[in-house]
Amino acid sequence: MKIKALRHPAAPITLAVTLLAAFLVLFSPVSASAHDALVSSSPAADESVETVPEELTLTFSAKLIDGEGATEVVVTAPDGSSVSDGAATVDGAIVTQPLQGSGPAGDYHVIWKVVSSDGHPTSGEYSFTVTVGDDATPTEEPTAAPTTAAPTAEQTAAPEATATPAADSDDTADGSPWVWVLAIVAVLVVAGVVIWIVLSRRRGGSASGSDAPTER
Repeated sequence: MKIKALRHPAAPITLAVTLLAAFLVLFSPVSASAHDALVSSSPAADESVETVPEELTLTFSAKLIDGEGATEVVVTAPDGSSVSDGAATVDGAIVTQPLQGSGPAGDYHVIWKVVSSDGHPTSGEYSFTVTVGDDATPTEEPTAAPTTAAPTAEQTAAPEATATPAADSDDTADGSPWVWVLAIVAVLVVAGVVIWIVLSRRRGGSASGSDAPTER
């Protein structure tokens, strides 16, 4: 007995394989990752810096398509105000966004949008932290204390006793004899006066006795 083989038409099988391949190309992870991705940034995501930098840079996996409105970067401070300073510039795969270089401490939010090399726009966001900012009071540099030379051995020695001025010692030495001379002269004068008074009284008594009449 002969068995007849059944042959299925090839057209439906080819169509199914083609549709499956197209599905995989359009919706597979490989196709989804074809857009240029952010490779690195400065400041980086979740990085802590002391002050707001002068600029922010974003580096992508491939050269970006530049054009009017194609690239936008917005950096906002903790209070919601923008610290972006002008428009972002594109140099190949690097995007540079100038910043004001000043702002308060806190979390800063970055939102970016670029056009990938395949022509599709892509965007993302991240945050970094400023630890000091403009809130800190500037610390004044301490004024250096004037340097004083260390005292020498001669300077640290006990001070010598202050001598009495020479003029005073001369006056005292010269004055002592004159004091004694004046004292002696005063005593002699007083003694002379006393002697003169005594002699005067004696003379007066003798004269009065010689004048009295004698009795016979």
